Amino acid sequence: MNISPIKPAISADVFNQIDIRIGTIETVDDIATSDKLVALKVNFGDHHRVIVAGLKQERENPRELEGKQALFVVNLEPRRMRGVVSEGMLFDIGYADGITPVLAVPETAVPNGSRAG
Repeated sequence: MNISPIKPAISADVFNQIDIRIGTIETVDDIATSDKLVALKVNFGDHHRVIVAGLKQERENPRELEGKQALFVVNLEPRRMRGVVSEGMLFDIGYADGITPVLAVPETAVPNGSRAG
């Protein structure tokens, strides 16, 4: 494992601007034009979003994530990737450190849309 360096310090005010929520991954759809990306349909309780994530090379079967809860950043500006608009970002652990990534998940099931932090 290659532990990545700690990023520069930020203020609590800056951190509080990041909206991190729990969502349940309902479907994982292939993005045929990409060798890395899939489109996750995520339930946040009061609404659904599409989150594009680079999971194809990280997992043998990305569809194994269907039905799992995970942490997502939900207040990023939408971004088009390979023709699909992504409305947030999936949190995972390990990619920056060169290990096989795993999801950041709640200890027990919580209501979709619950805010982290």
